[in-house]
Amino acid sequence: MGTENKLKVLICGGGNGAHCLAGLSSSNPDIETRVLTLFADEAERWSKILQTDDLTVTIVNSDGSSSEIKSKPTLVTKDPKSATTGADVIFLTVPAFAHEQYFREISPFVGDNTLLVGLPGQAGFEFQCLYMLGEKAKSCIVMSAESLPWACRILEFGRLVQILGIKETLGVSKLQGSRSKPTGSAFETVQKVLGPKPVLREIQNYIAVNLMAKSIIHPPLMYGQWRSFDGKPLKEKPLFYQGVDETQARLLSAVSDECIAIGKAIETQIPGTDMSEVIHIFDWYLTYYADQITNKSSLMTAMQTNKAYDGLTHPMKEVEGGEFVPDFGYRYTAEDVPFGLVVMKGIGQLAGVATPVMDEIITWAQGKLNQEYLVGSELSGKDVSKTRAPQRFGFRSVQQLFDV
Repeated sequence: MGTENKLKVLICGGGNGAHCLAGLSSSNPDIETRVLTLFADEAERWSKILQTDDLTVTIVNSDGSSSEIKSKPTLVTKDPKSATTGADVIFLTVPAFAHEQYFREISPFVGDNTLLVGLPGQAGFEFQCLYMLGEKAKSCIVMSAESLPWACRILEFGRLVQILGIKETLGVSKLQGSRSKPTGSAFETVQKVLGPKPVLREIQNYIAVNLMAKSIIHPPLMYGQWRSFDGKPLKEKPLFYQGVDETQARLLSAVSDECIAIGKAIETQIPGTDMSEVIHIFDWYLTYYADQITNKSSLMTAMQTNKAYDGLTHPMKEVEGGEFVPDFGYRYTAEDVPFGLVVMKGIGQLAGVATPVMDEIITWAQGKLNQEYLVGSELSGKDVSKTRAPQRFGFRSVQQLFDV
């Protein structure tokens, strides 16, 4: 197939997810795969590696066997113009805090009918995308996935990435600009890039995806583990998911209940709106990790026995004597609160729903981050402008969320 007929895919990022997506996309001969990474000298280092080596994706199957895919992206660059010009699909596979930088760099070169995909979008992705693209957003399609399709990690930068687990299905929402004229199905296009799994499932409204963002998982577990931490270093890193106790599971369950309550309130306030996609986190685990979980009796046991989480530990910093203290600057707190819980809290506030457990966790986290999002139970702190809460982008009512 000539280059002019290939689907032109741009992957923004250079981390675990970007490596994984670059390897899978590049293995499809009908796709021209480009990578844009703005971080430090990543693009230069990755390009140099690809001159002599393939990018290998190793897939660990649920039965313990493994397979591998070898391929090469067409281009790895730091230059937004050469990366973005002519791209049909743009995946943002970077942490939420980096989205703003990428939007700023690629926006001038985004063409009509471009499909922009947050993989994952994380809470507030659409608010920020529409705000940063301005008028151009009306000619584009914005999609947001509720999580990464895989649990994956880089084993060797630029050369080797490992997929530890692939989700069965993945919920994705779509916002179509009023002037966009897409050819074919946006969902089929994204499925073509990802491969057969996970099977994409369309979520009917983008607010549901915001309330189902997986950033709800990490802050309750961090708070549950470290809320009474006395500063004394630990001899080893505690397991993150597989070490979940009853308190952590209760906190996570309560935050999930609050998201469901927000969804139900929105259904009441906006007739005809379907928020049934906002399901409890326990039901989500049973759906998305069906063949990875061995004990499905409770949320706690489901997390403790999820094979996709084998060996994953709390984010820790090593201190003197080879001991460890928690790293509150890691994305589980520094990203998943301002670009996760705070966004859900903001939607809840617009809907008039009290969120006491979210408030408790956000209040603890903002202390660790030296930020101010909440004042009491109101999202009126001086640092709301550093979050993706809908209030930051001028939304003042639930109705406005649906008038975009």
